[in-house]
Amino acid sequence: MDEGRILGLDVGDVRTGVARSDPLGFLASPLTTIQVESPEADAVAIARIVKEQEAIKIVVGLPLNREGGIGPQAQKVLDFIGVLRTATRVEIVTIDERFSTAAAHRALHESGVRSKKHRGVIDKAAATQILQLYLDREDARRKRGE
Repeated sequence: MDEGRILGLDVGDVRTGVARSDPLGFLASPLTTIQVESPEADAVAIARIVKEQEAIKIVVGLPLNREGGIGPQAQKVLDFIGVLRTATRVEIVTIDERFSTAAAHRALHESGVRSKKHRGVIDKAAATQILQLYLDREDARRKRGE
């Protein structure tokens, strides 16, 4: 894997959580949230973050339905990725994120953060979960020699 930061996105209807990896691509951490305006404006905001962070890739959580298929929410994310591809030239990949928001809620609740007051924190935490899952899978592939 090339060295450089990777961004993780949890695309929502109100906010998009953004996480980033360390330069070696092993550890994800929360970065920011973007208030959703329009697909074009949001793509420009993310492209700006890509440039600021010198990111080499974006991992977008894809909210598949329970059966693992593309439902309405996943289609919205795929449509947004299409717009994002016009705003930035870095590679964009998706990863199944069906359980990332629930995991983020659980982890934050266990640490004492209440979701109603800290929705932006949840979005960043979900993006971090998405990115860490991707980084862990890539690390396992490296170790297997793939």
